[in-house]
Amino acid sequence: MARESGVMRDRVRVLDSTPIYDAVSTQDTITQLRAAIRKMLAVLRLDYPVLAVAARAACSRDDEYVSPGRPPCDWDDREAKELLVDALVRDALAVLEVLDGEVMSGGAADAVDLLAVVAGQDVVMGDDGRFRIVRAVARDRVISTVDPQARHGHKSRSRRFDGYKGHVSADPDSEIIDNVTVTPANIADQAAVDELLNLDDDTAATDETIDDETIDGNGTATDNIDETADISDCDSGDADRKPVAMGDSAYAGAELRERLEKHGYRVKAKVPPASNRDGLFSKDDFTIDLETETVWCPAEFDTPIRRHPDGTGTASFGDMCHRCPLRERCTTATAGRTINISVHEARMQQAKTEQANPDWKADYRATRPKIERKIGHLTRRLHGGRRARCRGTARVLTDFITRAAAINLQRLATLGLHHDTTWTIATT
Repeated sequence: MARESGVMRDRVRVLDSTPIYDAVSTQDTITQLRAAIRKMLAVLRLDYPVLAVAARAACSRDDEYVSPGRPPCDWDDREAKELLVDALVRDALAVLEVLDGEVMSGGAADAVDLLAVVAGQDVVMGDDGRFRIVRAVARDRVISTVDPQARHGHKSRSRRFDGYKGHVSADPDSEIIDNVTVTPANIADQAAVDELLNLDDDTAATDETIDDETIDGNGTATDNIDETADISDCDSGDADRKPVAMGDSAYAGAELRERLEKHGYRVKAKVPPASNRDGLFSKDDFTIDLETETVWCPAEFDTPIRRHPDGTGTASFGDMCHRCPLRERCTTATAGRTINISVHEARMQQAKTEQANPDWKADYRATRPKIERKIGHLTRRLHGGRRARCRGTARVLTDFITRAAAINLQRLATLGLHHDTTWTIATT
């Protein structure tokens, strides 16, 4: 309706994500182990009664895994807790051994997968042959057997949450949300871009010249753009006609930029400044000339870039650092300072040059905050806020889509959308 009325021009797509807190409690390792065994036995009793008897007989504990929650234990006794963990892990492995080679489907197959993950994600066997809880967090740790698709996530180093991420793409001209998706909380923002922008490898531009057509934000062919234009031509007329994908630094990676450019997008995402420990000179303080394959340091020493077979390179200053007056501000390495050159160095240097332009900054500051306002509408104006009202990625996504649709209808009503023979916007 928004496109038919002309209110959406697909000139820019602004991207961002927001936490969606899970609808369950995060479980500790002991609770998860017992719950996963209990769930497995319950499913077997319903669908595979013969296997259920064998699986239960393989378990060493005698509490029958009937009641939910933690099993009885003297929680102040470290030895008792370690024995409990060891017994639960061995029971889980024993059940999995009984089921090894069995062909299962539906809920039983899901329960087997969950039990296998829980039995191995938080524990390790010690030198004494006893299983103990690992003092670390697995990268893709299941945090609840009630909602196995929820994960630990973070929006920053200090802001952590459990559950999912809602990813949003919005048209800043009309303030209409044009797409949303949901992922577990530990998925990086850029991993959702393909789905948000409806990218398809079949529609990507190739290395050959595409005469008289390119791909717009909807994957539709449009006229008169040569996709072989060099990335340094970003200010040309052809580049200006390409749709823009805009986001924060989470969308500034070189590989994502390359992929989006192949699909006909210009990327406006702020590349964060390079950093170095202890306040020493960062890579941004060095001048990298890719035409002459030379790097200059802040003290104006220069050294050539040595290229490697994979396309990366290194620029080593070596002995020059020993006589450099700025050494203490640059490096503590005895071999001197080395600058690493990425295969995407040209693209990232170009991006940093672009974002230093005052016009780029003004457009970015005026446009990108609109996505945060739309996310605010999604999380504050509708029932539930950031809290998921259901479990599992598919159901959370359905709820998120419904919220976005409601926000869009509100916006279209505000704009005066009406229907005669076509959808149009009322003018005053």
